[in-house]
Amino acid sequence: MGLRRISSLLAAGAMLLAPAAMAAPAREWVDADTGHRIVRISTQGGTSNLYFTQSAFTPKGDKMVIKTPDGISVVSMADWSVKLLVPGPHLNLLFTGHKSRNAYYASRARDDAGGPFQVYAVDVDTGKVKKVADVAGGSIGSINADETLLLGQFTLPPAKVNPDGTLIRPDQGNTSVVGGNNYAENKPDGTPYTYADAKTRALHRRLQAGFPMEVFTHNLVTGERKVIVASKDWLNHVQFSPTDPALIMYCHEGPWHEVDRIWTIRIDGTGKQLVHARTMNNEIAGHEFFSPDGETIWYDLQTPRGQVFWLAGYNVRTGKRTWYHVERNQWSVHYNQSPDFKLFTGDGGDSEMVAHAPDGKWLYLFTPRAIGDDAEIPTADAEKLIVPGYFDQEKLVNMRGNNYKTEPNMTFTPDGKWIIFRANFEGTTHTYAVEVAKVAK
Repeated sequence: MGLRRISSLLAAGAMLLAPAAMAAPAREWVDADTGHRIVRISTQGGTSNLYFTQSAFTPKGDKMVIKTPDGISVVSMADWSVKLLVPGPHLNLLFTGHKSRNAYYASRARDDAGGPFQVYAVDVDTGKVKKVADVAGGSIGSINADETLLLGQFTLPPAKVNPDGTLIRPDQGNTSVVGGNNYAENKPDGTPYTYADAKTRALHRRLQAGFPMEVFTHNLVTGERKVIVASKDWLNHVQFSPTDPALIMYCHEGPWHEVDRIWTIRIDGTGKQLVHARTMNNEIAGHEFFSPDGETIWYDLQTPRGQVFWLAGYNVRTGKRTWYHVERNQWSVHYNQSPDFKLFTGDGGDSEMVAHAPDGKWLYLFTPRAIGDDAEIPTADAEKLIVPGYFDQEKLVNMRGNNYKTEPNMTFTPDGKWIIFRANFEGTTHTYAVEVAKVAK
């Protein structure tokens, strides 16, 4: 064993035993519980990677953008070096383009009911900045595959909402909010609800408020703003297909058991479709995302809530459905799929979350396995039925020291060799990479 690996293992052990006493944790170490190499990419506390549905990489996969306390930074995937790209702590990093080497950002932090703002594109190589849109209000969540349309959501005034879309409570003088990771509420007897239950109650109040909302596109060529969906339901989680420039996915937000959540629609307003219809009381589905090729919408499915767990897939072209069973401890706040479609990853969850997992605080690697026909005799009309399967799981990162109010939001690198995630197990939020392959002994 080399000296570098010995020192890395010692550093990892020291961090697990006494994180508060460790002033300068190792930038690279091997997780003592999993055997996988971890690299701390960020050099500043308070750094985070993008949300798990938002592209952070250049088309060639050689660079990645992250949000740092002093602005927007670019990471070289060759050596993990970090360079400030656009200064400004108030800027809102949005995503990278599917064709260009641009990263897109907004002139202010997300505020769905706020006023006008600007969207800019910055070349990740040269740092050259260009304004590409003046947006009337709301927030921008996605860009289409040919980089001609922005996709956003807008809560019409005079509604007042937090950056995560939940309601600011004017009855309390705005001193107490229900959202923004500050979910807290007491029961009638004065004892507190769990964080998860307080969050559900906050989402319920926001849903019941019935604010008029819009999902809209903003044309980067003509500047035209077009309303695609208008509703008094809470509209959220807007995403363009990564490959079909005319396909939109969005959700009806709120407590998942109260809503028909996942929807698709075309940019001309046609083809509106509910992706998953409930067949069981208290069944829930959500945290939907596209596969890398845009062929499949994957989502967390529970039949019923908190009892039986699946990662479910719906093929947008054929309508075929696939469900992979997930064990309670392996249930994850978010999932993602590898670029070659062979693997999935999940970020686990703490015991207060919906699965109430006794040992769920891990970052996972999942290998999907299909369940074959009994005695190799196919079921009649099998092509019309759900394809069942399950996951073989491997633990990648011990997340016991992470407070899950900071959700890891992991994603595979374009070469499939690393998984990017955020965590606060070093006392503040950093962006990390874990190697998919185990370190050779």
